[in-house]
Amino acid sequence: MTEQSNSRRLIPVTKWNEYHPHPPIGGLRSLVFYAKQNGFDHCIRRIGRRVLIDEGAYFEWIEAQNKKS
Repeated sequence: MTEQSNSRRLIPVTKWNEYHPHPPIGGLRSLVFYAKQNGFDHCIRRIGRRVLIDEGAYFEWIEAQNKKS
């Protein structure tokens, strides 16, 4: 089986802390709620009502935030 380099892991908001300790679920929900204002919409994928976080896009977004400050 081959792994594609462009494949991304999509993690449900409620399962995020099973993979990463930060941010806590409440902080992540706040980022999702204000996604259009803070640019976090780049990291979100929606399937119906389910909200998934694109793990790779999340870390890209973090790096972009660090460069702004």
